[in-house]
Amino acid sequence: MDPYASDDRTGPRLLLVEDDAELNDLLTETLAEEGYAVDQARDGQLGLHLGLSRRYDVMVIDRLLPALDGLDLVKRFRSRSVRARTLMLTALGAVGDRIAGLDAGADDYLTKPFDLDELSARLRALCRRRPESVEALRIGAGLLDPATRLAVLPDGTRVPLSGRECELLRVLAARPTGVHSRADLRSRVFDEAAAASIVDTYVYYLRCKLGRQVVRTVHGLGYRLGVL
Repeated sequence: MDPYASDDRTGPRLLLVEDDAELNDLLTETLAEEGYAVDQARDGQLGLHLGLSRRYDVMVIDRLLPALDGLDLVKRFRSRSVRARTLMLTALGAVGDRIAGLDAGADDYLTKPFDLDELSARLRALCRRRPESVEALRIGAGLLDPATRLAVLPDGTRVPLSGRECELLRVLAARPTGVHSRADLRSRVFDEAAAASIVDTYVYYLRCKLGRQVVRTVHGLGYRLGVL
């Protein structure tokens, strides 16, 4: 498929950046049959050009790419306020590799080899989790900017967040006096396959980056927004 194809296609717009030609073509054909309008790139530089010049709903990016590594590609997108949900593909399945991908700004991470049905399900979940707002949200004397995935502390320090860290904090900040159960946060921020403890894990990540006061525990009920 020509990456510069006409933009009159319908369906969610998807950018696929994968250097394996056979896999690239297979995924393009499969995802197009599921209704996605797919643009493809086989190196990070073309992927960067397409991602910055067009608007996408979701991106699938290989971790190991020629010209520009997948991690660097995602970081550049986030630094330029590209908000498309991103699924990273990789043959690197260690926990540290998955954490690096998520911290770079990816929303999900799938290890090769993978099942096409699982990939499709994860993409559907990402499309359902589009941000409700791009406006900066107050957190005490600080700010959360969902567009850039940055938390701005009262002293002006800018702290980058992963996609899921940002979304969890955004959901809490959208209703600052409300108490959210773990089940509610899990369903709104994470996919159906996430472990039951995933919310606690990401609350821990936020507290490590922004201080223990950023999320308050309401014993027996769940969590609520704190302050920066």
